[in-house]
This record gives sequence, C-alpha cells and structure tokens, in this order.
Amino acid sequence: MSVDNLDKIFHPKSIAVVGASERKGSVGHAIMQNLIKSEYPGDIYPINAKHKKLWGKPCCASIEHLNTGVDLAVLATPILSAPQIIKECCAKEVGGAIIISAGGKEIGEEGKKIEAAIKKETRNSNLRIIGPNCVGILGTRDNINASFAKTMPLPGKMAFISQSGAICTAVLDLSLKEKIGFSHFVSLGDTLDVDFGDMIDYLGGERDVTSIVMYVESLTHFRKFMSAARAVSRLKPIIALKAGRTKAGSLAAASHTGALAGEDAVYDAAFERAGILRVKTFEELFDCAEMLAKQPRPKGPGLLVITNAGGLGVIAMDTLDDYGFEPVELSLETIQQLDAVLPPFWSKRNPIDMLGDATPETYRKVVSICLKASEVNGLLIMAAPQALTDTTELALSLVDLLKDKTIPIFTSWVGGLNMQKGQDVFNQAGIPTFDTPERAVRAFVDIYRDAQNKQMLQQIPSRVHNKLEFDRTTAKHMIHESLKRGNYMLSEPESKKLLSLYGIPVNRIENAATKEDAIKIAADLGFPVVMKINSRDITHKSDAKGVCLDLKNEQEVLAAYENILQHATAYNPKAKIQGVTIQPMLNHPDHEIIVGAKNDRDFGPSILFGMGGVLTEILQDSAIALPPLNRLLAGRLMGKTRLFKLLKGYRSFPPANIQLLEEILIRLSQLVTDFAEIDELDINPLFIKEDMVCAVDARILLKSTQKKAPHHLVISPYPDQFEE
Repeated sequence: MSVDNLDKIFHPKSIAVVGASERKGSVGHAIMQNLIKSEYPGDIYPINAKHKKLWGKPCCASIEHLNTGVDLAVLATPILSAPQIIKECCAKEVGGAIIISAGGKEIGEEGKKIEAAIKKETRNSNLRIIGPNCVGILGTRDNINASFAKTMPLPGKMAFISQSGAICTAVLDLSLKEKIGFSHFVSLGDTLDVDFGDMIDYLGGERDVTSIVMYVESLTHFRKFMSAARAVSRLKPIIALKAGRTKAGSLAAASHTGALAGEDAVYDAAFERAGILRVKTFEELFDCAEMLAKQPRPKGPGLLVITNAGGLGVIAMDTLDDYGFEPVELSLETIQQLDAVLPPFWSKRNPIDMLGDATPETYRKVVSICLKASEVNGLLIMAAPQALTDTTELALSLVDLLKDKTIPIFTSWVGGLNMQKGQDVFNQAGIPTFDTPERAVRAFVDIYRDAQNKQMLQQIPSRVHNKLEFDRTTAKHMIHESLKRGNYMLSEPESKKLLSLYGIPVNRIENAATKEDAIKIAADLGFPVVMKINSRDITHKSDAKGVCLDLKNEQEVLAAYENILQHATAYNPKAKIQGVTIQPMLNHPDHEIIVGAKNDRDFGPSILFGMGGVLTEILQDSAIALPPLNRLLAGRLMGKTRLFKLLKGYRSFPPANIQLLEEILIRLSQLVTDFAEIDELDINPLFIKEDMVCAVDARILLKSTQKKAPHHLVISPYPDQFEE
C-alpha cells in the first residue's frame, strides 16, 4: 500500500474523535482536549452516540452519520468496537485511523482475533491504521496532538517513532527539559498496519524531517523495512534502540555458526547494512538524538577536549580510546597560538588542561583559537566546580561564541546543583550538554560512526580479478535429491562436494565403510592422514572423540578406526554410522578461520567470518553480514574481527591472501543466495597457508521451504546478468 495515504494521518484537514468525551480521566477527553489545546487548525468532529454536543461542537452518533468526509479518525473506544468503526471508516473513505485502545495481540489469542477482524474490514480500501495499543501521534508542523500525551513537543526537524507508548512520553518529557525539538512523535503500538518500514519511507520524503530516531521492539515486513532504510539513510540519519538484545534462541543451533550468529547479532548486521546507527541504551538513544537535533555531523574523528580539570580530560581520552579512536593532535600553529593566551605550564596537547583558575575570558580565547584549527572536527568543552570560577557565568560567556558553527560543539558541566544553572544556559541556547565526559564522548563517536557508515554505503566496490563461475545445476540437483531422501544434515563428503561446486577449495575426502577400506584409502591418499567419524547424527565430531589426526601408517589407521567407532557408539548409541572419512593431513596452517551461514527467521541468511578451530565458541572473535556480498562488503566483514590484524601479517604470522578470502566469502554468499534450502553452513576450520586456502571440515544443514531464491533474502541481489 502506498505511503501517500499517510498524509491523511500526519497532515489531516479534518479529524473525527470516536469516543469523544467531556469526562475527565477518559481517553476521549484527553484527545479532544489535546487537539483543541494544541490549536489544531482543521475541523474536529466528536463522535459519541450519547451526546448531541461536546466541547462546544456538534456531535454525531457514528462515523457513518457524518455529513462530510474526514481525513483521520481517532478511536478512543474499547477495542471490541474497533472492527465495526473501521468498517464505517472504509465506507466513508476516511484516509487513516489511529486505534488508541489496548487489547490486541499483546493479550494473546483473543486479541489476535480482534486484530484480524479489524484487518479484514480494511480489504479493498485505502485506509491506513496506526495502532492498536498506542499513544497516538503528535506533529509540530500542523499543530496536531492526536494522542493522550499531555504536552506538545518543541518544534524541530527530528522525527521519533516508538512501539512503546511509555518510551514515547518519556522521551517527550526529556526533550522539553533539554530543549530538543521534533517534527513528529509517533507511537506505533501493535503495528497492525503502519510499521517502521512505512514510517521510514514516508518520513524520508517529508521536507521538515532531517533525522529519524526509533525505539524498536520487533519488526514486520523485513524486506520493506530494509529497502526503505537503505534508501532513506543515505539522506537522513536513522538512530535505533532495539530492545530485547539477550534472547537465547541460538542455543539450539546445530553448528558453530548457528551458535555465534544469534538473533541480536543479525539485527546488528541488518541495521549496519541498512545504514542505521544502533544504540544499546535509552540514555545513548537520547544523547544521539540531542546531538542530531542541535549540531552538524562531524567530517572526521578529530575530537578536541578543553577543560579546567585534568582528571576530566583523562576520562574523556580514556573513553575515546575505548571506542578505538585516537585524540586529535594539535598542530604547531595551534600550540603557538595557545601559548600566547595560556600559562607556560599548560598541557601542550589534547586535552587542553587550563587548570582550575581558568577565567571565562581565558576560556573564550582558547575556544576561539580551537574553532579556527583545521585539524579539529569536534569540540568538547568541560568544566568542574571550582572555588575561583563561576561556572554559570562561564557558560553565559561562551554561548554566543558556540552558535552556528560547522563542527559539532558540545559541553559537559560535571557536577550537581552548582553546575545545573550552567547546563540550563546551554540547553536554552541549543548547545548539547552532558553530565559526564563518557556520555559526551560516546555521543560524538556515535554520530561520527553514523556519518562514516553513510560514506561506506556509497562507495563503489572493486571488482574481483576474474569472473566467478558456479555449477548451479549440479548443486540444485544435489540439494533437491538430499531433501527428497530426508537427508537434511549433509555428510562431510556431501558438504564439501557442494562447496566445491561453488569454487570453494576443499581437500580430497573418501568414505571408508570398513577397516579394510580405511587402510586401502589411507595408503592411496598417502600418509599422514586424518580420520573422522561419518555420521549425520554426530554434528560436533570432536565432542564424540571422533577425530584422529596425523595417522602415519596402517597400524595407526587400524587403531584409530576401532577407537573412533567405539567412542562414537558410546557418545550416541542411537547414531547411524556410515563409517569414517579419510583425508590428507594438512600440517601447520598459518591461520585457521571459520566461515559459515545461518538462515535467520526474519532476515534470511547471514554470513559469518571469524577465528576458527576448536576454540571458536570460546574466543568468539567473529562478525556477521547479510548477503549478497561484494568485495567491499566482504572486506568490511573481515575487518570487524580482531583476527583481521593477524591476517594482514603480524610479527611471526605471515599475511594471508586477503583478495582470495574476499572471493571465498563472495562464493559462499552466492551459494546461500541461490538456495533458500540451506539453513546452516559451517566451514571450520578453513586452513590458510601462504596462497593456499582449503576447507578441511564442513557441514551443511538443509531445510524444506516454500520460499524461492532470491526472495528469501531481505536485500535483493544486484542483477549482474545485465552487466556489460
């Protein structure tokens, strides 16, 4: 459904309030009062069958009794009446409806039935619905408060969207204290119809909106959400707090990849790919909102700190280091200018410590010099209570100097009651102020990283050095035959064969059903060899003592065969054992890594890269990304791990062939793009030795699905078949 219909909700020329009331304490009273109090300029029609007149306005018994059309209906009645009211709205061609009432899917099956009945009435209509179970909406452009929130936000160009009504009202209250302006306040509630994807798409086209801040509990229509966010985030920053980070659903995963690529990690990857800055706490969300509302975005990471307390400066630098950033170095020219206005024993570096007796005049001189310094991308001005300094007077002396600059400027007046008036001065002037250095630095880093991510999203990836080719036909036949036979967990030989069809190097592997076969195959491959249990019912072979390495002769092969089968039977007496696999022993790799894929219920497949080997899940040095991948995205995925520093060469560790690893990730991405049936895929370890890369162990879990590739992805692949 087109977002054009949302204009009738956010810029209505007329509003009907169903359940309007003059009884204080009722929702109908609050909404009528708020619409009138906000000086909404359009027509307001109270709807209540028990009254002829309310709030000095003629009152109708129902929507269908209105003698005129209406753009927006606000339902302040019990939810059981909503299906009938929505039916009347559709008949009268009302543009949009806000269902305030609770009692939808959040209460269980009965609520789901009510929501289904509401949705059924909107078929074949253009009616859009916000809610149920929501606070309503507020908009400063049209002076509309169609909610039961008590106050209007200050005018601004930032939009706030939330599933939680309580978060909405809390942010609204805080924004009034901090003097932060908003264009829209939207409580989505149960997202029966209008969801985050709709809102991002719509707000992306609103000229009065320059940034979007969201509180998210769950998403719907994931492809639509990703498409909208990827389009809008290139033009307007989007900040999101996603609640519910600690879900433990990955515990049931069948592979290392499944255990590492949990639901929350996929949200991280999806938000990053969509250009959304994800924050972890309510405090961080609000701090980012304040910076976005009041300051320009930084063009670089060069943060300079000015303080009258050395300890505060040290804390700020430590925090900057925690986020992986170096303090900007002052140029010789800047130091010489500061020497002229500061005592000889000033710090001579960033942070600029002016000592406790710094006067407002000294602050002004130092700030003026730093604002002209080309190396500075952001300025944090701090103060602690001092007997020789009136910090309120200090704040007043700086305000005019700090307004309308091209770099973000923010303050931290650290303390309690003695610093409150100074903080109020900055808030009144529209200058962000934070109560601790840590919050201030984090807010700067957040908005810089967001700006950095936008630049990366617009970079053009370099091509792979040769055209990649894949045997899709054979792979498709192999997957479909396995599903037909009920072989959902592919054996190691089968997994490696499928990988090889997509150009991922694997070592030769043979299955031995008997000890005689094992001895013959080992001799044919050449010693030393590796022997592993071959059973679909034993996923983690090492746990079952089902792996023997470096077998040098026939006697060792025979002993290993009997040992492995004995341990496997003890580990899982019900396991069906096909024998053992034999493969050449690869000694002393330069690096062991894990690459894999896991199909997420909501976002589809995700690609994992990280430290491999038996300690994979303990070290947990890994990162994930959403397919499809290109070289740029593959490189960024690897770069998010600590392992990447080793892969580039570090001390005794030789550098790996990074371009070849990028190609492996692209091939893996293409495999899971082509086949929605791949539920989990695990290559652990992938050996790297000089220019050789080899998957020495692999497992693939299949799953029957009605989804057809590539529609199982939330990001449509680029149509490279049309490239010239």
